[in-house]
Amino acid sequence: MTLQQFPSGLPLGMVLVAVPAWLALEGVDVKTIGFVTLAQAPWTFKFLWSPLMDRYAPPFLGRKRGWAVLSQLGLLGATLVLAAVATRPDQVWIVAGAACLIAFAAASQDIAIDAYAVEVLRSEEQGVAAGARSAVSRFAFFLSGRVVITAAKYLSWPVLFALQALLYIPSAVVTALSPEPEDRPLPPRSLREAVWNPFVGFLRQRHAIEIMLFLVLYKFGDNLASSLVSPFLIQAGYDKVDVGVASGTIGLVATIAGSILGGAITSAAGLGPSLWIFGLLQAFSNLGYVAVAQAGVNRPLMYGAMAVETLTTGMGTGAFSVLLLRLTQKRFSATQYALLSSVFALGRTVAGPMAGVMVDAMGWTVFFVVTIFAAVPGLLLLQRFVPVGVRDPVFEAEPPAAGPVPGRGPLALRAAGGFFGGLLTGALCSALLDAARGLRSGHGFDVLGGLARLASPSGIEDTFTLLAVLLFAAVCGVGWAALAAARGVKS
Repeated sequence: MTLQQFPSGLPLGMVLVAVPAWLALEGVDVKTIGFVTLAQAPWTFKFLWSPLMDRYAPPFLGRKRGWAVLSQLGLLGATLVLAAVATRPDQVWIVAGAACLIAFAAASQDIAIDAYAVEVLRSEEQGVAAGARSAVSRFAFFLSGRVVITAAKYLSWPVLFALQALLYIPSAVVTALSPEPEDRPLPPRSLREAVWNPFVGFLRQRHAIEIMLFLVLYKFGDNLASSLVSPFLIQAGYDKVDVGVASGTIGLVATIAGSILGGAITSAAGLGPSLWIFGLLQAFSNLGYVAVAQAGVNRPLMYGAMAVETLTTGMGTGAFSVLLLRLTQKRFSATQYALLSSVFALGRTVAGPMAGVMVDAMGWTVFFVVTIFAAVPGLLLLQRFVPVGVRDPVFEAEPPAAGPVPGRGPLALRAAGGFFGGLLTGALCSALLDAARGLRSGHGFDVLGGLARLASPSGIEDTFTLLAVLLFAAVCGVGWAALAAARGVKS
């Protein structure tokens, strides 16, 4: 499992870091580069095609390993295409197309590898495996991003991309040689079952709604603080070398060490105590940034604050990864894990724009104090389904409540209501975030303008935002109907 995670981090570093840096060095304008970065969309929406990977199996290596190998072969081909077009950086749309192919194949690989981990890992292995997987993925991300940019001083970009493509060959060999799960669950009998039952199955768990909110809020305070660390350090008087050493060296090493340590502690102490301990540690670690904001330029203090904050972040990620593994039902491992990880990503997506507005309104010191209290809602939710003192919580589906069985008509009405509720919520949140960005850049807080751009998109970014809101609404609709089925339909 540790070795399989290496090819998972490689394409993320390439698409998010290396390709934008290469285009910038070639003189491509920033607006165009911004469009190219939309290639990361498949990682956000991978749950859309994950049911296909639960339902259908390639003719070799089983459902999950077969899909993983096919995805790695797709990464090999798509990255070689990027290497071939890297001699013509002026053909930006071809580069963007190649980056999208890489991202789609990489997201598909992640679906298969994560689902394989759910099925193959025993409970006593999950802590150590989760920590090691997170550490190796971060190292691969750093290698294919920052290291590749540095290596571009000595090798051409086509050569660098081609070398990275070749790394997927041994990765496919490792996946092919990996064992099948000891207990192989039966696949869904239809595509409808593969799409519908993962929602119903999860929502039948006790405290399912609290768990969903917890996935968003557990690391929310940490996400707020980490989203603006680099601008904070620059405004505090540190130079680019200081920021590079802090985030690129100390932060990377501490995060990797924290991931491994967090996974090991979770295996030894249990999931419940680990979630509580690491949740508190990652909240109070932001006190280091409060001290930096007050002290001014003090490099030992700043490096220490960065080390503590990223170490605890890694530890929290290790325990959180174990939680995702245990929440996922093996029969729907691809779809449920993709959905749960997408819910978790919501907190990180919202944190950045919100953090900018908060800093602008209250200053750095008060902002970092507030991020500590932002962890409280997540811990209150944790008390609901993993009370203090519980070592290893058991997540089991409950039988549905007695009562009349909802028919297709009532479920369709539920779905429509959930869709329109999600549409209004998503549109309002998007408009508020857009207005927050406008306020930060000096253009005023214009919510109506954000809603108007959604109603009449004028560019790729606006169109993508509208698509994201519609997908969010669709998931809300299916989820609201599934909640009715989970609580009212007899098994």
